[in-house]
Amino acid sequence: MESSFFQVDNLSISFGGIKALQDVSFTMDRGEIFSVIGPNGAGKTTLFNCISGLYKPNHGDIRFQGKKVDNEKPDIIAKMGIARTFQNIELFSNMNTMENIMLGRHIHMQTGLFHGMTMWGRSSFAAKDEIQHRKKVEEIIDFLELQNVRDKFVGALPYGTQKLIELGRALALEPTLLLLDEPCAGMNSEEKQDMIFWIKDIQDDLGITILLIEHDMKMVMDISSRVLAINFGKPVTLGIPQEVQQNEEVLKAYIGEGD
Repeated sequence: MESSFFQVDNLSISFGGIKALQDVSFTMDRGEIFSVIGPNGAGKTTLFNCISGLYKPNHGDIRFQGKKVDNEKPDIIAKMGIARTFQNIELFSNMNTMENIMLGRHIHMQTGLFHGMTMWGRSSFAAKDEIQHRKKVEEIIDFLELQNVRDKFVGALPYGTQKLIELGRALALEPTLLLLDEPCAGMNSEEKQDMIFWIKDIQDDLGITILLIEHDMKMVMDISSRVLAINFGKPVTLGIPQEVQQNEEVLKAYIGEGD
């Protein structure tokens, strides 16, 4: 039997006496946008932290392209092809757009400390290595239409632009699976529409599979192929957007909740 592209089986984790996740299971197909919804404190970000290696689950398995990842370190998971953004922006405000996105290339860089210390001229190994990575970052800047803020310090840029730069940094890892933790949080209507546009382009043009956490229910229902609803760490329902939207528990717990 062929394994799923991404699979979570009976995932559980507790912090003291608090059960943050209880027997969460789902699978993802390559190329889809799969969303996880639920009220604040439902366990959505905890799920992402388990997938990306920040937390070690107490029970259950996480498999990516047939390989177990639930006991791997974050850098190993990133190298396997899983990247993420964070609910709160995690950029370096005193660095420019290019430099922030460039940080996402660290797992692909071959230059170590010794080569970096001997980077004398464009013909050195370290210089050639950096030139290649900068070309990749320039492609991402062009893709996300960030050319006009390429050399500007991110701390002085609008919130929506900063969220886009963080997305660019995640893309710089060249992921196969991209975890987006509330990419539209704090955005106005125009910024949300722009973000939806980029997410669809990432799926369609780059062929990246997307696992999404988002409170904006209209966005979730518009772009998701399937949706998992959780509450108090437990699965409530899983299905296509129309089915989940009509679920009685979802209607009571999630629909109408503020962003």
